[in-house]
Amino acid sequence: MKIIVGLGNPGKKYANTRHNAGFLFVDKLQEENKENFDNWRFEKKFDAETSTGILNKEKVTLVKPQTFMNNSGQSVAKIVDFYKLDTEKDLIIIRDDIDLELGKVRTKKDSSAGGHKGIKSIINLLGTKNFTQIKIGVGGRIKGEWNTEKKVEDYVLENFSKEEKKTINHRVEEKVKKLDFLNKMHNQQTKGCK
Repeated sequence: MKIIVGLGNPGKKYANTRHNAGFLFVDKLQEENKENFDNWRFEKKFDAETSTGILNKEKVTLVKPQTFMNNSGQSVAKIVDFYKLDTEKDLIIIRDDIDLELGKVRTKKDSSAGGHKGIKSIINLLGTKNFTQIKIGVGGRIKGEWNTEKKVEDYVLENFSKEEKKTINHRVEEKVKKLDFLNKMHNQQTKGCK
């Protein structure tokens, strides 16, 4: 069983913000595979919305923590404990990344938080960084330099512009349709790579 967690903030106020790129990804994944997944439902024991189904012939639960971004670890730790997950093999966290150009998607294993407070919360409560992160670029930096006068916190809580949303939707849809992030995980496991 795989658990795929999209990070974000709950509520309409945050639905189109850059920080909700993880929610956007799992929503698209569920939508593209809706014939194989149940509807989203709130599970109090996890403090999260979940949808369970089959991807690549494997049982998968999609998760959207409802704890707000900076407390994402509370929800993820409950899920990992409940399912007795091997985080290295079975946990994928999808999140925004200001260091990647808009729409770029990068998969990393055993990676640090890199300043992302949701990931920091998860690492702190799990006691490990040994899981897969799928980072979705939301811009913010160009060649390592912050390209706006806004604070990071304000930038990630801003709505995507119409053009940015179009780019993000296109790249997320591309990634979801190929499911190459799951194939990469499988290949790494069979080769014994990290």
